[in-house]
Amino acid sequence: MSIKSQAQFEKLRAIGKIVRQALDQTAAATRPGITTGELDHVGARVLAENGAESAPPKVYGFPGALCISVNDEAIHGIPGDRVIQTGDLVKLDLVAEKDGFYADAAVTIRAGQASVQADALARCAETAFYQALPAARAGNRVYAIGRAVERETERCGFQVMRELCGHGVGRTIHEPPSIPNYHDPQFRTRLTEGLVITIEPIIAAGSGQGVLQQDRWTIRTADGSLSAHYEHTVVITKGTPILLTAA
Repeated sequence: MSIKSQAQFEKLRAIGKIVRQALDQTAAATRPGITTGELDHVGARVLAENGAESAPPKVYGFPGALCISVNDEAIHGIPGDRVIQTGDLVKLDLVAEKDGFYADAAVTIRAGQASVQADALARCAETAFYQALPAARAGNRVYAIGRAVERETERCGFQVMRELCGHGVGRTIHEPPSIPNYHDPQFRTRLTEGLVITIEPIIAAGSGQGVLQQDRWTIRTADGSLSAHYEHTVVITKGTPILLTAA
């Protein structure tokens, strides 16, 4: 969506803060011995306490409040009875809705002592986001964001998962435009002031190829390598973009 009024901005900022609170509390609970289902309940409880709803069940029928993906699971992992182990790389991805407005964010958590590679991968997903942020300003083309994400990811020795990308957001989960995590000159749409998008590096330690699992939701890395995900909902301005889902 493109923000047309201060009232719209305030509603987006409100749901962005709720998403941040839910993710922060779920991240704090992420430790060896807890199940992904229990983590899901933590996030769902925060949403309910703030009058918000998880968007994926509402829009797509996803069987959980959060997408919780572990190790080689890149995105859309279904919460359940899986027990988090020491060293697991846990992706927490939440889209929520309140008063008809949506915000989306994700973070990668190391459960206990992570391997050197897991730690580097999680750090790279975050730094790739912040390297891309200066490109997210009015007048620039969409491909500038992907170019920055890809450059930083490859500098760290990893690969973007090309079939997974950011997107417009605001009045539902997925809106135009698509925001690839790699440089492709075909994505020439110009970013405009007030446009609301997600920037979300989804990267892998291996080839970056993904495979949809039999549950029809979870996407794993094809080679079993670790993956990481970092995301915020961003409002485009003429200068520094506004992060709606930041603390």
